[in-house]
Amino acid sequence: MEVTFATSKLQKVCNSSKRLRGDYGPRMADVIQRRLSQLAAATVLEDMRNVVGANCHELHENLKGLLAVDLVHPDRLAFRPANDPIPRKPDGGLDWSLVTSIEVVAIGDYH
Repeated sequence: MEVTFATSKLQKVCNSSKRLRGDYGPRMADVIQRRLSQLAAATVLEDMRNVVGANCHELHENLKGLLAVDLVHPDRLAFRPANDPIPRKPDGGLDWSLVTSIEVVAIGDYH
């Protein structure tokens, strides 16, 4: 899957092991890098449903339209589908089997 970033700052942090470790610590940095690699290796978003420990899920209420994967509790990596147009099922829900591009928007605890 294509993985892009909402801001250049987020992209620079996520693409640098040194910056990730400095900003988030070694354990969290390792998990962030693993999740980003898993997302990039997925052909479609549906593939992330089978990644043990990722718990890829859609968010609701004020975060509707975003999805997240687990990092180190309680932190998550939040992203949105970046396909244009966003693939939808007939009922209006997100069609995970057609999402081939995402945009990472945040790392942290949104709870």
